[in-house]
Amino acid sequence: MLRRRKTFYEISPALRKALRLFGRLAEIPPIYDDLLRFTNAVPYEDPQGNETLWLTVGFDHETMKQLRPKLTFIYAMLKIGGDVSLTDHLQVERIDFGEFGNSRPFRVRITNQFNGNSDYYYVKNADASRIYGLELEHLLSPNRISYMVKDNTLIEEHIAGVPGDVFLRDHLPQPDLNRVRIAKEFTKFSERCFIRLLGDMRSVNYVVDITPDFEEVQYRVRPIDFDQQTYEGDKDVYQSFRYASNRDIVRLAFKNLNRRTIQQYVEEERSQMARRAKSEIRRLTSLFSVMRTEEIAPEENFIALRDTLGETHGTSTFRNAKTMGDLTATHIRLTLDRDSL
Repeated sequence: MLRRRKTFYEISPALRKALRLFGRLAEIPPIYDDLLRFTNAVPYEDPQGNETLWLTVGFDHETMKQLRPKLTFIYAMLKIGGDVSLTDHLQVERIDFGEFGNSRPFRVRITNQFNGNSDYYYVKNADASRIYGLELEHLLSPNRISYMVKDNTLIEEHIAGVPGDVFLRDHLPQPDLNRVRIAKEFTKFSERCFIRLLGDMRSVNYVVDITPDFEEVQYRVRPIDFDQQTYEGDKDVYQSFRYASNRDIVRLAFKNLNRRTIQQYVEEERSQMARRAKSEIRRLTSLFSVMRTEEIAPEENFIALRDTLGETHGTSTFRNAKTMGDLTATHIRLTLDRDSL
Protein backbone atom coordinates (compact mmCIF):
# COMPACT_ATOMS: atom_id res chain seq x y z
CA MET A 1 0.00 0.00 0.00
CA LEU A 2 2.57 2.55 1.13
CA ARG A 3 5.99 3.64 -0.06
CA ARG A 4 8.90 2.83 2.24
CA ARG A 5 9.69 6.46 2.92
CA LYS A 6 7.52 9.47 2.25
CA THR A 7 9.09 12.48 0.54
CA PHE A 8 9.77 15.36 2.92
CA TYR A 9 8.22 18.72 1.95
CA GLU A 10 9.48 21.90 3.57
CA ILE A 11 7.06 24.54 4.80
CA SER A 12 6.73 27.16 2.06
CA PRO A 13 6.64 30.92 2.71
CA ALA A 14 2.92 30.90 1.79
CA LEU A 15 2.11 28.15 4.28
CA ARG A 16 4.24 29.84 6.94
CA LYS A 17 2.26 33.04 6.38
CA ALA A 18 -1.00 31.11 6.86
CA LEU A 19 0.35 29.52 10.03
CA ARG A 20 1.16 32.96 11.38
CA LEU A 21 -2.44 34.00 10.63
CA PHE A 22 -3.72 30.88 12.44
CA GLY A 23 -1.55 31.58 15.48
CA ARG A 24 0.57 28.45 14.95
CA LEU A 25 3.99 30.13 14.71
CA ALA A 26 5.69 30.60 18.05
CA GLU A 27 8.90 32.15 19.29
CA ILE A 28 10.34 28.95 20.66
CA PRO A 29 13.84 27.52 20.33
CA PRO A 30 14.15 25.58 17.02
CA ILE A 31 15.37 22.64 19.00
CA TYR A 32 15.03 19.59 16.77
CA ASP A 33 18.63 19.66 15.52
CA ASP A 34 19.89 20.17 19.07
CA LEU A 35 18.13 16.99 20.22
CA LEU A 36 19.97 14.99 17.57
CA ARG A 37 23.15 15.55 19.59
CA PHE A 38 22.36 12.71 22.00
CA THR A 39 25.37 10.59 22.95
CA ASN A 40 23.75 7.31 24.01
CA ALA A 41 20.49 5.41 23.59
CA VAL A 42 18.87 2.37 25.19
CA PRO A 43 15.63 0.59 24.16
CA TYR A 44 12.57 1.93 25.95
CA GLU A 45 10.22 -0.61 27.51
CA ASP A 46 6.63 0.26 28.42
CA PRO A 47 5.43 -0.03 32.06
CA GLN A 48 4.53 -3.69 31.44
CA GLY A 49 8.08 -4.46 30.33
CA ASN A 50 7.25 -4.80 26.64
CA GLU A 51 9.76 -3.61 24.07
CA THR A 52 8.76 -0.62 21.95
CA LEU A 53 10.12 1.14 18.89
CA TRP A 54 11.36 4.03 21.05
CA LEU A 55 14.88 4.63 22.34
CA THR A 56 15.53 6.58 25.53
CA VAL A 57 18.41 8.93 24.73
CA GLY A 58 20.99 10.64 26.90
CA PHE A 59 23.15 13.74 26.53
CA ASP A 60 26.41 14.90 28.02
CA HIS A 61 26.10 17.13 31.06
CA GLU A 62 26.77 20.42 29.28
CA THR A 63 24.33 19.72 26.43
CA MET A 64 21.56 18.71 28.85
CA LYS A 65 22.19 21.84 30.88
CA GLN A 66 21.51 23.88 27.73
CA LEU A 67 18.51 21.80 26.66
CA ARG A 68 16.61 21.68 29.95
CA PRO A 69 15.43 25.33 30.13
CA LYS A 70 14.57 25.29 26.42
CA LEU A 71 12.43 22.18 26.81
CA THR A 72 10.55 23.46 29.85
CA PHE A 73 10.01 26.82 28.10
CA ILE A 74 8.51 25.03 25.10
CA TYR A 75 6.18 23.14 27.45
CA ALA A 76 5.15 26.46 29.02
CA MET A 77 4.40 27.91 25.59
CA LEU A 78 2.37 24.85 24.60
CA LYS A 79 0.40 24.48 27.83
CA ILE A 80 0.37 27.64 29.96
CA GLY A 81 0.76 30.55 27.57
CA GLY A 82 4.50 30.94 28.07
CA ASP A 83 4.38 31.81 31.78
CA VAL A 84 7.88 30.66 32.76
CA SER A 85 7.26 31.61 36.41
CA LEU A 86 5.28 28.38 36.64
CA THR A 87 8.05 26.13 35.35
CA ASP A 88 10.59 26.09 38.19
CA HIS A 89 9.14 22.86 39.55
CA LEU A 90 9.01 21.14 36.14
CA GLN A 91 11.68 18.60 35.33
CA VAL A 92 12.70 17.04 32.01
CA GLU A 93 12.51 13.46 33.22
CA ARG A 94 13.10 11.57 29.98
CA ILE A 95 13.64 12.08 26.27
CA ASP A 96 12.78 9.28 23.84
CA PHE A 97 13.67 9.08 20.16
CA GLY A 98 11.75 7.27 17.45
CA GLU A 99 13.79 6.41 14.41
CA PHE A 100 10.67 5.04 12.72
CA GLY A 101 8.45 6.80 10.20
CA ASN A 102 9.17 10.03 8.43
CA SER A 103 9.15 12.49 11.30
CA ARG A 104 11.81 10.74 13.47
CA PRO A 105 10.16 12.23 16.55
CA PHE A 106 11.45 13.00 20.01
CA ARG A 107 9.06 12.45 22.92
CA VAL A 108 9.73 14.67 25.92
CA ARG A 109 8.43 13.67 29.35
CA ILE A 110 7.87 16.63 31.68
CA THR A 111 7.24 15.86 35.36
CA ASN A 112 5.83 18.07 38.10
CA GLN A 113 8.20 17.64 41.06
CA PHE A 114 5.51 18.61 43.57
CA ASN A 115 3.13 15.77 42.79
CA GLY A 116 4.93 13.45 40.36
CA ASN A 117 2.40 14.01 37.58
CA SER A 118 3.87 13.71 34.09
CA ASP A 119 2.93 14.98 30.65
CA TYR A 120 4.44 14.60 27.20
CA TYR A 121 4.97 16.52 24.02
CA TYR A 122 6.66 15.69 20.73
CA VAL A 123 9.41 17.43 18.78
CA LYS A 124 9.42 16.61 15.07
CA ASN A 125 10.74 17.78 11.74
CA ALA A 126 8.30 20.35 10.39
CA ASP A 127 6.93 18.72 7.23
CA ALA A 128 4.23 20.44 5.16
CA SER A 129 2.14 17.28 4.74
CA ARG A 130 1.98 16.84 8.50
CA ILE A 131 1.00 20.49 8.98
CA TYR A 132 -1.92 20.15 6.56
CA GLY A 133 -2.97 16.97 8.32
CA LEU A 134 -2.94 18.65 11.73
CA GLU A 135 -4.93 21.64 10.49
CA LEU A 136 -7.59 19.51 8.80
CA GLU A 137 -7.92 17.41 11.94
CA HIS A 138 -8.37 20.57 14.00
CA LEU A 139 -10.99 22.02 11.65
CA LEU A 140 -13.00 19.00 10.51
CA SER A 141 -12.88 16.52 13.38
CA PRO A 142 -14.44 16.75 16.86
CA ASN A 143 -10.90 17.04 18.26
CA ARG A 144 -8.87 20.18 18.91
CA ILE A 145 -5.17 20.02 18.09
CA SER A 146 -2.45 22.06 19.77
CA TYR A 147 0.85 22.46 17.94
CA MET A 148 3.52 25.10 17.28
CA VAL A 149 6.06 25.69 14.52
CA LYS A 150 9.43 27.41 14.51
CA ASP A 151 11.77 27.08 11.51
CA ASN A 152 12.20 23.32 10.98
CA THR A 153 10.85 22.38 14.42
CA LEU A 154 7.29 21.16 14.98
CA ILE A 155 5.96 20.81 18.52
CA GLU A 156 2.87 18.63 19.01
CA GLU A 157 0.93 18.01 22.19
CA HIS A 158 0.45 14.43 23.35
CA ILE A 159 -2.87 12.89 22.28
CA ALA A 160 -4.01 10.71 25.16
CA GLY A 161 -5.60 7.33 24.64
CA VAL A 162 -4.99 3.61 24.46
CA PRO A 163 -2.80 2.84 21.40
CA GLY A 164 -4.93 1.21 18.73
CA ASP A 165 -2.92 -2.02 18.58
CA VAL A 166 -3.07 -2.35 22.39
CA PHE A 167 -6.83 -1.66 22.40
CA LEU A 168 -7.45 -4.32 19.77
CA ARG A 169 -5.28 -6.83 21.64
CA ASP A 170 -6.35 -6.20 25.25
CA HIS A 171 -9.74 -4.45 25.21
CA LEU A 172 -11.57 -5.79 22.17
CA PRO A 173 -11.89 -9.35 23.58
CA GLN A 174 -13.22 -8.15 26.96
CA PRO A 175 -16.80 -9.29 27.72
CA ASP A 176 -17.81 -5.88 29.10
CA LEU A 177 -16.80 -4.03 25.93
CA ASN A 178 -19.66 -2.06 24.40
CA ARG A 179 -19.27 -3.54 20.96
CA VAL A 180 -21.94 -1.45 19.28
CA ARG A 181 -20.43 1.82 20.49
CA ILE A 182 -16.87 1.01 19.46
CA ALA A 183 -18.16 -0.27 16.10
CA LYS A 184 -20.05 2.99 15.60
CA GLU A 185 -17.02 5.11 16.50
CA PHE A 186 -14.64 3.18 14.27
CA THR A 187 -17.11 3.52 11.39
CA LYS A 188 -17.28 7.28 11.87
CA PHE A 189 -13.51 7.54 12.31
CA SER A 190 -12.95 5.64 9.06
CA GLU A 191 -15.34 7.88 7.17
CA ARG A 192 -13.78 11.03 8.63
CA CYS A 193 -10.28 9.95 7.56
CA PHE A 194 -11.43 9.09 4.05
CA ILE A 195 -13.29 12.38 3.55
CA ARG A 196 -10.25 14.47 4.50
CA LEU A 197 -7.86 11.95 2.80
CA LEU A 198 -5.74 11.04 5.82
CA GLY A 199 -3.95 7.79 5.08
CA ASP A 200 -2.03 5.05 6.88
CA MET A 201 -4.48 4.56 9.74
CA ARG A 202 -3.02 1.25 10.80
CA SER A 203 -3.71 0.34 14.42
CA VAL A 204 -0.37 1.82 15.56
CA ASN A 205 -1.31 5.24 14.16
CA TYR A 206 -4.43 5.98 16.20
CA VAL A 207 -5.51 5.83 19.83
CA VAL A 208 -8.83 5.03 21.49
CA ASP A 209 -9.98 7.48 24.15
CA ILE A 210 -12.20 5.64 26.66
CA THR A 211 -14.54 7.83 28.73
CA PRO A 212 -16.99 6.48 31.32
CA ASP A 213 -20.43 8.04 30.83
CA PHE A 214 -23.36 8.17 33.26
CA GLU A 215 -24.71 4.84 31.97
CA GLU A 216 -22.29 3.45 29.39
CA VAL A 217 -18.70 3.89 28.23
CA GLN A 218 -17.96 6.26 25.36
CA TYR A 219 -15.16 5.71 22.85
CA ARG A 220 -13.43 8.08 20.50
CA VAL A 221 -10.85 7.02 17.93
CA ARG A 222 -8.21 9.69 17.24
CA PRO A 223 -5.36 9.70 14.72
CA ILE A 224 -1.91 10.42 16.11
CA ASP A 225 0.09 10.30 12.87
CA PHE A 226 -0.53 12.85 10.14
CA ASP A 227 2.37 12.10 7.77
CA GLN A 228 0.15 10.55 5.11
CA GLN A 229 -2.15 13.51 4.50
CA THR A 230 -3.11 13.46 0.79
CA TYR A 231 0.12 11.85 -0.33
CA GLU A 232 -0.43 8.37 -1.78
CA GLY A 233 -2.14 7.63 -5.09
CA ASP A 234 -3.87 4.45 -3.92
CA LYS A 235 -7.36 5.17 -2.60
CA ASP A 236 -7.17 2.16 -0.30
CA VAL A 237 -4.49 3.94 1.76
CA TYR A 238 -7.19 6.35 2.99
CA GLN A 239 -9.65 3.60 4.01
CA SER A 240 -8.69 2.32 7.44
CA PHE A 241 -10.93 -0.74 7.23
CA ARG A 242 -8.63 -2.18 4.54
CA TYR A 243 -5.58 -2.51 6.80
CA ALA A 244 -4.81 -6.00 8.08
CA SER A 245 -4.07 -4.65 11.57
CA ASN A 246 -7.69 -3.39 11.79
CA ARG A 247 -9.23 -6.68 10.66
CA ASP A 248 -10.64 -7.62 14.08
CA ILE A 249 -12.46 -4.35 14.66
CA VAL A 250 -13.80 -4.35 11.10
CA ARG A 251 -15.20 -7.84 11.65
CA LEU A 252 -16.71 -6.69 14.93
CA ALA A 253 -18.35 -3.74 13.18
CA PHE A 254 -19.94 -5.90 10.50
CA LYS A 255 -21.08 -8.40 13.13
CA ASN A 256 -22.76 -5.79 15.34
CA LEU A 257 -24.00 -3.27 12.76
CA ASN A 258 -26.16 -4.01 9.73
CA ARG A 259 -25.50 -2.14 6.50
CA ARG A 260 -28.36 0.30 7.00
CA THR A 261 -27.01 1.26 10.43
CA ILE A 262 -23.51 1.65 9.04
CA GLN A 263 -24.87 3.99 6.39
CA GLN A 264 -26.70 5.95 9.10
CA TYR A 265 -23.44 6.50 11.00
CA VAL A 266 -21.63 7.47 7.79
CA GLU A 267 -24.28 10.10 7.11
CA GLU A 268 -24.09 11.31 10.71
CA GLU A 269 -20.36 11.90 10.34
CA ARG A 270 -20.77 13.67 7.01
CA SER A 271 -23.43 15.94 8.48
CA GLN A 272 -21.26 16.76 11.49
CA MET A 273 -18.25 17.45 9.29
CA ALA A 274 -20.35 19.69 7.06
CA ARG A 275 -21.36 21.75 10.11
CA ARG A 276 -17.75 22.02 11.23
CA ALA A 277 -16.70 23.07 7.73
CA LYS A 278 -19.38 25.74 7.68
CA SER A 279 -18.33 27.16 11.04
CA GLU A 280 -14.66 27.18 9.99
CA ILE A 281 -15.20 28.20 6.37
CA ARG A 282 -12.90 31.24 6.42
CA ARG A 283 -10.00 29.30 7.87
CA LEU A 284 -10.61 26.32 5.57
CA THR A 285 -10.74 28.60 2.55
CA SER A 286 -7.49 30.25 3.59
CA LEU A 287 -5.84 26.87 4.14
CA PHE A 288 -6.94 25.48 0.78
CA SER A 289 -5.90 28.65 -1.04
CA VAL A 290 -2.34 27.73 -0.07
CA MET A 291 -2.68 23.96 -0.30
CA ARG A 292 -3.96 24.17 -3.87
CA THR A 293 -0.74 25.85 -5.02
CA GLU A 294 1.76 23.50 -3.41
CA GLU A 295 3.46 20.27 -4.34
CA ILE A 296 2.87 17.83 -1.49
CA ALA A 297 3.02 14.53 -3.38
CA PRO A 298 4.79 12.96 -6.38
CA GLU A 299 3.11 13.64 -9.72
CA GLU A 300 2.34 9.96 -10.32
CA ASN A 301 0.52 9.77 -6.97
CA PHE A 302 -1.52 12.84 -7.87
CA ILE A 303 -2.55 11.41 -11.25
CA ALA A 304 -3.48 8.02 -9.79
CA LEU A 305 -5.59 9.51 -7.00
CA ARG A 306 -7.21 12.04 -9.35
CA ASP A 307 -8.39 9.27 -11.68
CA THR A 308 -9.54 7.00 -8.84
CA LEU A 309 -11.53 9.71 -7.08
CA GLY A 310 -13.15 10.66 -10.38
CA GLU A 311 -14.33 7.07 -10.78
CA THR A 312 -15.49 6.91 -7.15
CA HIS A 313 -17.62 10.04 -7.46
CA GLY A 314 -18.65 9.32 -11.05
CA THR A 315 -17.65 12.78 -12.21
CA SER A 316 -15.10 14.44 -14.49
CA THR A 317 -14.72 17.35 -12.04
CA PHE A 318 -11.40 16.01 -10.74
CA ARG A 319 -9.91 16.38 -14.22
CA ASN A 320 -9.73 20.12 -13.52
CA ALA A 321 -7.53 19.56 -10.46
CA LYS A 322 -3.89 20.58 -10.74
CA THR A 323 -2.56 19.56 -7.31
CA MET A 324 -3.25 17.27 -4.37
CA GLY A 325 -4.66 20.30 -2.57
CA ASP A 326 -7.19 20.66 -5.38
CA LEU A 327 -8.11 17.00 -5.03
CA THR A 328 -8.57 17.30 -1.27
CA ALA A 329 -10.78 20.38 -1.48
CA THR A 330 -12.86 18.91 -4.32
CA HIS A 331 -13.28 15.56 -2.58
CA ILE A 332 -14.42 17.25 0.65
CA ARG A 333 -16.77 19.55 -1.26
CA LEU A 334 -18.40 16.74 -3.22
CA THR A 335 -18.72 14.46 -0.21
CA LEU A 336 -20.07 17.12 2.15
CA ASP A 337 -21.92 19.13 -0.55
CA ARG A 338 -20.11 22.34 0.40
CA ASP A 339 -20.05 24.63 -2.64
CA SER A 340 -17.65 27.17 -1.13
CA LEU A 341 -14.66 24.84 -0.66
